[in-house]
Amino acid sequence: MINIILCGGSGTRLWPLSRTMLPKQFVRLFNNHSLFQDTVLRNQPVCSHTFVVSNNEQYFLAVDQLNQITADSAQFLLEPVGRNTAPAIALACMALDADDLVLVTTSDHLVKDQAAYETAVIQAKALAEQNNLVTFGIKPTYPEVGFGYIEADGNDVLSFKEKPDALTAQSYIEQGNYYWNSGMFCFKAGVFLAELQKYAPEMYQACLDAMPKTGCKTEIRIDLEMMNAISEDSIDYAVMEKSNKVKVVPCDMGWSDLGSFDALFEEVKQPGQDNAVLPRLEDSPEPICIDSKNNLIVARERQIALVDVEDLLVVDTSDAILISKKGSSQKVKEVVAQIKKQTPELTEIHRLAHRPWGTYEVLQDSQQYKVKRIVVKPGSKLSLQKHFHRNEHWIVVSGTATVTVDQNVFFVRPNESTYIQMGQLHRLENQGKIDLVMIEVQVGEYTGEDDIVRVDDDYGR
Repeated sequence: MINIILCGGSGTRLWPLSRTMLPKQFVRLFNNHSLFQDTVLRNQPVCSHTFVVSNNEQYFLAVDQLNQITADSAQFLLEPVGRNTAPAIALACMALDADDLVLVTTSDHLVKDQAAYETAVIQAKALAEQNNLVTFGIKPTYPEVGFGYIEADGNDVLSFKEKPDALTAQSYIEQGNYYWNSGMFCFKAGVFLAELQKYAPEMYQACLDAMPKTGCKTEIRIDLEMMNAISEDSIDYAVMEKSNKVKVVPCDMGWSDLGSFDALFEEVKQPGQDNAVLPRLEDSPEPICIDSKNNLIVARERQIALVDVEDLLVVDTSDAILISKKGSSQKVKEVVAQIKKQTPELTEIHRLAHRPWGTYEVLQDSQQYKVKRIVVKPGSKLSLQKHFHRNEHWIVVSGTATVTVDQNVFFVRPNESTYIQMGQLHRLENQGKIDLVMIEVQVGEYTGEDDIVRVDDDYGR
């Protein structure tokens, strides 16, 4: 069986912890693992192969995190833009054999009971082998209004329900045969595609047209124009709610979609503790809490102190702080919408940003200058590029930099520096065996990340 992991999404409901360039599935939340890494590890005992559907920008994060857990190599399908779950799953299935069994999972959900999970997957696999489209229904623990529900009679699906109001959700809980829609599925690739062709023929054909006819099977890249031609829809609306081949596996596996800080609080809190504190980064200070209880504290770097407060969500990152009442964290999406208008970079990227060649961290960002700490991995290089609005000063801290400026190529060693004039074509490369660490000082009228003209790039950007 093949595990198709849907790895898109920006995780705006967990801002400022989650950003477009580091969405929640890649944030290290528990046991120094990301949810994406946990998803891969969780499915390795029940699946023989991993197939990741991601966007171009998050591809390198996924590859790096796979390498960190020494997972087997994965197959990738890279979307230039997201078109929701139905096209993503369809494109992945088109890259497989019709008889291949697939287990479709999200990359950003939490499952705490591995044994119950594996039992549910085995049940789903048996139903899928009989040419059914199988979904997983989570036994609800409270009347959640943010999830869709599945009405079931054993393994038979009676109906799919939209997100209910509070009274309706309570009635579902009382009836006992309603389950949260988990967004996980199991079926044969060919069976799903046949149902998609039956119920959404235009989408099916657009996906078929978008699939490259030649190229690398382990890294499939979809053309932007062809991707935009595919209609946007979820697998539930496109197929599951219409097909007569749908079955459900009711299960109780300690599942959470971690879709809000309120949900995160429920997973982080420990018996006997007054507050829920997300595991901190190494060497970050312990929060100080005086006569304060029932709070979620996400303290990544700075000292956090709470005095005489209750029922708060306090999320601190290097460039933004969120403070909310518990129960109101769904409104974070409204915060993100406003920040996109005022300071869009705060929704897109952290001060510490991951790139395919390494990382950079913004140490200082002021009018007309910016200071960065850049780390380039051994054997990696940045794009050949130029800027129209800034000059750059590079100072090497450790390692050796191979620098290209116009037609000149030279080495810069620790405690040495070089200067890149505005408009000059340049490239930074690490040909050594250890990380290259350097400080970059940008000076100019504009120092935004979009002031980059790439002439040549190993990563197809």
